[in-house]
Amino acid sequence: MFHTETIGARFVLTLDRPPVNAINDEWLSRFNAIIDTLETRLDIAVVHIRSAHKIFCAGMDIAHIEALTKRPAAAAAMVRDVGEIQRAYARLEALPQVVLVELGGPALGGGLELALACDLRIAADEAKLGLPEAKLGLIPGGGGSQRLTWLCGKGVAARLILSGEVVNGQEALKLGLVQWSVPRERLAAEAAQLAERITALSTGSLHEAKRLIQTALTPSRDGFAEELEADRRLFDLPDTRARIAHFLSGGR
Repeated sequence: MFHTETIGARFVLTLDRPPVNAINDEWLSRFNAIIDTLETRLDIAVVHIRSAHKIFCAGMDIAHIEALTKRPAAAAAMVRDVGEIQRAYARLEALPQVVLVELGGPALGGGLELALACDLRIAADEAKLGLPEAKLGLIPGGGGSQRLTWLCGKGVAARLILSGEVVNGQEALKLGLVQWSVPRERLAAEAAQLAERITALSTGSLHEAKRLIQTALTPSRDGFAEELEADRRLFDLPDTRARIAHFLSGGR
């Protein structure tokens, strides 16, 4: 269901549950086990998520949804399972590493919700992105209604969720849903280069900066004070001192 590879400070997580990387109980169990590992890997700067197939992820397994409808307490079972997806994506979002997702093909429903829990999204121009749950009489309950609104605003969230519209990578870029969109034939190389560029930065700085960006969305926290504390922690690190010395000596 997943392949993992560590390349320097980059952790590559490849989704591989053919044909559409559909999410079921086993998928979630294995995904959570990978998150368990990443939570302690402070040597990793970037988690790079990609797919081994043309489709990035089609969301919850339709066969699983069908089975749920036949249970006596179907609604309770559905809420439980969607809650597990919410928790898994919240854990992904909370990782200290920068999480980059490469969207080469359709990312729909729970697949797009997975991407929304990542920090950075790069898509193929030809990718198809959407939250079409209303077609099934459902809502994007894996965090989609919340994260899409936070990311793109109420108007864009309403457009995509309330109309069931599916957009390509170029339109997603215009809407702020992804940060980059490139032709499919260039996607893998562009995503790898982006990941490598990030890994060249200070891992400590990336961890602190990611946390501070989240702080900015939390009105009850004093982000300016937390910036000062982050600088205090970083300034005395040997890596920070070495980078400053290198810069002052004329290095780039």
